Amino acid sequence: MSEVKKVATRDSYGNALVEMGKKHENLVVLDADLAAATKTGVFKKAFPERHIDCGIAECNMTGIAAGLAATGKIPFVSSFAMFAAGRAFEQVRNSIGYPHLNVKIGATHAGISVGEDGATHQCNEDIALMRSIPGMVVINPSDDVEARAAVEAAVEYVGPVYLRFGRLAVPVINDRPDYKFEIGKGVVLKEGKDLTIIASGLPVAASLEAAEMLEKDGISAKVINIHTIKPLDTELIVAAAKETGKVVTVEEHSVIGGLGSAVCETLSEKAPTPVLRIGIQDTFGESGPAAALLEKYGLDAKGIYEKVKAFA
Repeated sequence: MSEVKKVATRDSYGNALVEMGKKHENLVVLDADLAAATKTGVFKKAFPERHIDCGIAECNMTGIAAGLAATGKIPFVSSFAMFAAGRAFEQVRNSIGYPHLNVKIGATHAGISVGEDGATHQCNEDIALMRSIPGMVVINPSDDVEARAAVEAAVEYVGPVYLRFGRLAVPVINDRPDYKFEIGKGVVLKEGKDLTIIASGLPVAASLEAAEMLEKDGISAKVINIHTIKPLDTELIVAAAKETGKVVTVEEHSVIGGLGSAVCETLSEKAPTPVLRIGIQDTFGESGPAAALLEKYGLDAKGIYEKVKAFA
């Protein structure tokens, strides 16, 4: 059996920017002295006149992007999630969100899988922050195929978009002819009748693997990939909850304010259902190898399997 192809979604982001740059002459990329890490360096090489290094000044970079959007450009602001969503939150809210400008935020190095960069750089709060901004679209792709499609969809969408990418290479799971990306529409990856696992981003592949392990124990789990956390596919989530009776959310983000919160908000209003939230449990991360951290925080396939089995 051949080894599963793995690609870091930050690489997908950089490559997709180049492809979109070929199609859209008004697309510009701004970076905060992190082009090598965010992978926007490939865009800089292809289109040096459309890449702006703003230095370590994320708040200023956000304001520049707002100005460019006001002139008809499609600016992509790029930095680590901790800086793009955290440090520049006020500017994102007031300069991009409030006037509803056509700025795209490419946030890389999100979650604990940043690994050895440590707790200060492992942003597990960015989705909560970006969800709170009126009119902001929030996308968290699960693999290379989805990340590329998300960048293209963001370019075509008129308005602010937050895109979340990771440092760690993850399995390519959406490489199939019938795959279709649509903002605000979840994807059913596996049918099941006993419970529903709703995952987003990096843990989607692990959730699928966990579902296969559960199958061997006689537990049939439906698996849904929610790549767009805002706007949320409430119709799909409510239907799945009514169908299976139990829901588990899985995210590489705090269980406060992220996917789990969004799902619980929806179900409490439209279809009260028992929900188990798997994610970062109101704690900071720590320095260590990405794989070891995912295992410690229960976000690998085995950890997800054990938690879901106990809940089923």
